[in-house]
Amino acid sequence: MSTEPAPSPASGQPGVVSTDPADNTAMHPDVNANPGFWQLLILGFQHVLACYAGAVAVPLFVGSALVQAGKMDPSYIPHLITADLLVAGIATIVQSIGVWRFGVRLPLIQGCTFSAAIPMVTIGSQYGLGAIYGAVICSGLFIILFAPLFSRLLHFFPPLVTGTVLLIIGLTLMPVAADWVGGSSAAKANGSFGSGLNIGIAVGVLMFILIIERFGPGWLARVSVLVGMIAGFLVCIPLGMVNFDGIEKANWVGVTRPLVFGLEFQPAAIIAMCIVSLVTMVEATGDVLAIGEATQTPITKRRIADALRADGFATVLGGFMNTFQYTAFAQNIGVLSITGVKSRYVTASAGGILIVLGLLPKAAEVIAAIPAPVLGGAGIALFGTVAASGVRTLSKVTFTNTNIWVVAVPTALALLPAVSPTLFSTMPAALQTFLSSGICIGAVAAIILNLLFNTGRNAPTEQAGKPAAHDAPRGGEFGVEDANDDGKGDDPHQLHEDAIPQRDDTQ
Repeated sequence: MSTEPAPSPASGQPGVVSTDPADNTAMHPDVNANPGFWQLLILGFQHVLACYAGAVAVPLFVGSALVQAGKMDPSYIPHLITADLLVAGIATIVQSIGVWRFGVRLPLIQGCTFSAAIPMVTIGSQYGLGAIYGAVICSGLFIILFAPLFSRLLHFFPPLVTGTVLLIIGLTLMPVAADWVGGSSAAKANGSFGSGLNIGIAVGVLMFILIIERFGPGWLARVSVLVGMIAGFLVCIPLGMVNFDGIEKANWVGVTRPLVFGLEFQPAAIIAMCIVSLVTMVEATGDVLAIGEATQTPITKRRIADALRADGFATVLGGFMNTFQYTAFAQNIGVLSITGVKSRYVTASAGGILIVLGLLPKAAEVIAAIPAPVLGGAGIALFGTVAASGVRTLSKVTFTNTNIWVVAVPTALALLPAVSPTLFSTMPAALQTFLSSGICIGAVAAIILNLLFNTGRNAPTEQAGKPAAHDAPRGGEFGVEDANDDGKGDDPHQLHEDAIPQRDDTQ
């Protein structure tokens, strides 16, 4: 006899939100299964390995950028890493086990989102670190309060919008990856920026990651970025590119102090982070739907709201503990698919391991000592994957003439501050906070243009996939040739001579 729950009308369809009230508590039995202590430990550690590179990448990214901007001392980067891991562990336990209406109670790992990385660097560069954490706390409260309403507004964030935003996030992060490849601020100071050695290390790390992805077993491919970073770190040791001073001085055990950088509440920074919160909420909703499909558990609006409240709680806690905005990590869904273990207690045990790692300053110093070119090689893979996930989401979209504009204009606008960082330097400070973040510009533009082109009488119909006549040069329904100018192109299977208007030379 099957132990799987009977699917609701919507729960049997991938990526669909169920409207059956009974599905609020329905759950696959395996989700509540306890595989035993040792299996919990081993499987939990596997989840930690899968998320570790992504988890430490955001504090490394933000910390390095703020150091380069002269807003933070490099010695604080390990502090950001331990705080991040500690809060990620707590957030994972809350999301997996659940506390009242906080937590989806499914096997999800939490971590800092890259969606907020560029806006936080912009805020920190302009107002200082205290303004980052003030804005992070306010954005977390916004997520908690907005969660019930957001779960009812998902139709405003179709794949056309979410795919465009993900593409923008990946593209706008690339300048930082390029800076890492060259050697970052330290290499600029000693004149070695862009040297053959730095670029060679970055390319070697990237190639190693790709080799693992192509030829390695599935379990190893899931941690390819982490393995690539470890290999690059080891190669850099005999080359004299690793500074061990911080590692030797750091304590083995330490507790993160809250509000190390203080708090400052800047309205422009808060608004920018709340806009980014909409992006992370969409991102989290997609991950919840994916984990529901993977665990054969129906996802309802209430469950989405519970998951978002847990994200908001983690973000508020992160602001107090000197870390950033949190969301679900999609890469761990792949680990679940490989192991076949759907237990939420496995991810809860991973949360416990993350908490322990967050109490080890010496381990954080090791991460902070990774040379910039190694981060550059890994960053190309990580940021490129974010952009590619946007392309994958956009592949679900029917590209009408209007939909092309919804992708093209936000993407182009988002790249302006990335390719010309000083473009908006003469604007008022409050506007600079928004305009200097390509993610903020792109997200707002994508939402507005989608509402403009795809709502009301402009809403797509069953003919939405048909190109207009002026779109024929970009490829009609059958091809670029369009002898009768109907906008669809010539059908090679139906086209015959009398279907084409002939010139009459007898008159």
